[in-house]
Amino acid sequence: MEIISEYGVWLIALAVIFGLYMTWGIGANDVANAMGTSVGSGAITVKQAIIIAAIFEFAGAFIAGGNVTKTIRKGIIDPSSIVDNPEILVFGMLAALLAAAIWLMVASSRGWPVSTTHSIVGAVIGFAVAGIGIDAVEWGKVSMIAASWVVSPLLGGTIAFLLMMSIRRLILNTENPFQSARRWGPAYVFLVGFIISLVTMFKGLKHLNIELSVGMSFVTALIFGLILAGIGWSMINRIKVDESADRDYHFASVEKVFTPLMIFTACAMAFAHGSNDVANGIGPLAAVVSIVQSGGEVAQKSELPLWILLLGGVGIVLGLATMGYRVMKTIGSGITQLTPSRGYCATLAAAATVVLASRTGLPVSTTHIAVGAVIGVGLARGVGAIDLRVIGGIVVSWVVTLPVGAVLAALFFFTLKGMFS
Repeated sequence: MEIISEYGVWLIALAVIFGLYMTWGIGANDVANAMGTSVGSGAITVKQAIIIAAIFEFAGAFIAGGNVTKTIRKGIIDPSSIVDNPEILVFGMLAALLAAAIWLMVASSRGWPVSTTHSIVGAVIGFAVAGIGIDAVEWGKVSMIAASWVVSPLLGGTIAFLLMMSIRRLILNTENPFQSARRWGPAYVFLVGFIISLVTMFKGLKHLNIELSVGMSFVTALIFGLILAGIGWSMINRIKVDESADRDYHFASVEKVFTPLMIFTACAMAFAHGSNDVANGIGPLAAVVSIVQSGGEVAQKSELPLWILLLGGVGIVLGLATMGYRVMKTIGSGITQLTPSRGYCATLAAAATVVLASRTGLPVSTTHIAVGAVIGVGLARGVGAIDLRVIGGIVVSWVVTLPVGAVLAALFFFTLKGMFS
């Protein structure tokens, strides 16, 4: 308790710095993966991706990012055994933030697409085992999170595969694919608006004290989806057949129809990513702030200040703008060749999976979901359309991330403990 009261300001300052550093790493690595499908398909440029992320990553973090932080903050470890020594949890959360942030910086500088969720979960486990004891880890929660790492790419891949097959049946395999694309395009835009807004209305606004009934949520989502569909219809109707391009690639004009659709899905993916992965950076920060401001009380529940969500949104955008380009290509072009229609399916599937997961409070990995969705799109054309070597390299980077985060966090925990004790 004495350490908390004496060094409280310094501890919060470190938490803010480390939290911003961590969210910067999320932007540099995970957001680059999230936006990679849009850039890799040629629908938007890197500069446009940064602008979209700046708006919608922040919006997702600020509007719908308050739910999943609880799982990271107090679901992975049981702090009951250190109630009388709250400084241990503070040191641990600081160590976890710093460990995960450093690993993300190293990975991003080398262009490795790693999971920020793996990084922070591994770091929290590493601190808990080193600082409290192996029994302090809620292994049941960890196994649920581990299961989500398998389930989420499967779910994202399945949705992407089904979307791709629907586009093939309704548009690509018809007598006049271009006219079919113009006819069905607004319906696919409607899906983007309806899915994202519906799930957000269900569970994403509780921390803003906005709660809607199921019926009102459906009505609001329906209206939002129809508005987006109307905007999409207006944009699609301006697109004309490009006969010269069609001679080189039969579906060139059809892909032009999907280019504006990709703008909508890029916005949706950025919003979805901000709502879910902001927790990886601000969850431990929120824990430190809560403990210090309460004078050392390790509360089971605490309000999440909006300024912490704001900080998370700012850090994510800065990370993408400064170093995201190093990782952007991996998802966008490494796994399979993407076109706007394929990118649309992968991005919408990933966005829907991320938002659904964030609303249930399960901190899934956006990287896993994005990879699964891109693989699903590739499988719609056959196994030969996928670069298995790239996928193998990505999986290896995932496996390495968790133990590295754990070891670094344990080292930083003992360092911080020695500095302040």
